[in-house]
Amino acid sequence: MNRAIEFHEAARDELREGARWYETRLEGLGEELLEAVEAALERAARGALPGLAPQEPGRPATRRILLQRFPYTIHFEMGEGSLFVWAVAHEKRRPGYWRGRA
Repeated sequence: MNRAIEFHEAARDELREGARWYETRLEGLGEELLEAVEAALERAARGALPGLAPQEPGRPATRRILLQRFPYTIHFEMGEGSLFVWAVAHEKRRPGYWRGRA
């Protein structure tokens, strides 16, 4: 099943900020972050992530995807026809800060 992908406003801002930061370090790297997030979310929306998107401790409806190349985790929930992204969180900064968004 292919689901529509929706972002919490703060999650979209986090992704944009991360891409801007990487782009200042190396031209094209910010675009690579965006592409990595998009690819991971598309796989999740198709249901093609068995075992790669474990449930969040204390939040059984929320799952996560750890990106391979970048130190980011995507925190999301899947509904009937959509996938909702709660956070695109840097792994080394403020763990769990986004949990108050739900």
